[in-house]
Amino acid sequence: MKRAVAVNGLLALLALVTLVPLAWMVSVSLMAPGDAAHTPPPLLPDHATFTNYTMLFARLDMARYFANSLALAILATLLSLTFNVTAGYAFAKLHFRGRDRLFRLLIAALVIPAQVAMIPLFLLCKELGLVNSFAGVLAPNLATIFGIFLVRQYALSIPDEMLEAARVDGAGEWRIFGHIVLPGLAPILITLAIIAFLTSWSDFLWPLIILNDADKQTLPVALAGLAREHVQDIELMMAGAVVTLVPVLLLFLALQRFYVRGLLAGSVKG
Repeated sequence: MKRAVAVNGLLALLALVTLVPLAWMVSVSLMAPGDAAHTPPPLLPDHATFTNYTMLFARLDMARYFANSLALAILATLLSLTFNVTAGYAFAKLHFRGRDRLFRLLIAALVIPAQVAMIPLFLLCKELGLVNSFAGVLAPNLATIFGIFLVRQYALSIPDEMLEAARVDGAGEWRIFGHIVLPGLAPILITLAIIAFLTSWSDFLWPLIILNDADKQTLPVALAGLAREHVQDIELMMAGAVVTLVPVLLLFLALQRFYVRGLLAGSVKG
């Protein structure tokens, strides 16, 4: 009992340490311009104001960048689910020549940093005419090695007998995939969707490289440019950070139990 109390107390303390900077960020975003520059900086605003948020959306056109990021994150999630799920299922349950050898090659490629692949990917997008387009931004999200691995490990838990019985009954591969496989993959689909959405939403480097027009920029890139122009406006920067953080935080909190369940199941199955 004492040990459980001690462990829970330690976890609560760690959670508090993690939440304090986030709470202070929200607090600063509600302060009047210049208040956060005082020494020592105040913990709470004297008079809470939404002036910084109004400036972000009314004067700095942050709504456009927010919409760009949201649309790209949704499309990236749908594309990631489509390609990763089909590829992961194929590696788990379909038999074709070189399947295991190809999968081992993909796993070996996990050690290659993503930044290294950006140069050949950019050259490929240039040859395809995808530079400065949203299609170019979405290109790296079509399929990921980690996503394929995650789905494959979970799909291994689906009994082969169930699939063979469906084939004997005359069901085609697409019908088996849609009516048997996808319902069985539901927990890992939610996990993969959250990962894909968060990855696309917070991506900074690739949109910075592939996009040239200012009106096509995503929210992280726009906030970086805003920081250069308004480096002294701490309250405005914090408001921008809150705008970036809150949507993904709410999404994660809403689907947290499915996310954890999918990761744990995928780690022990197969």
